[in-house]
Amino acid sequence: MSAALTTHVLDTSREGPAEGVTVTLERLPSDGERATLARGTTNDDGRLDDPLLDEDEMAAGTYELVFEVGAYYRERGSESTFLESVPIRFVIDDPDEHYHVPLLLSPGGYTTYRGS
Repeated sequence: MSAALTTHVLDTSREGPAEGVTVTLERLPSDGERATLARGTTNDDGRLDDPLLDEDEMAAGTYELVFEVGAYYRERGSESTFLESVPIRFVIDDPDEHYHVPLLLSPGGYTTYRGS
């Protein structure tokens, strides 16, 4: 796969993809001024329809993905959701590589890693 930034969300409590999670990508430059670069909602496969950054947009730097998981669980009738938003801050150090940041989600916790 060519250079890009992608994500997907899996809901471990439902044993499958998390459809309808709003995801926002921000760049955190050294001057402290955040810039929103992309926003989307996961589809029925728990993925965004398009990469958050494509090959031409990839740049070295610090980024943050914010997953709006509280709204996702409330829409599904969950009585308890401990998490409202899940921020994942990460660094792109080689913009020629593909970066995939999955989120494994449950109402009370989450896990992430650099995927392939």
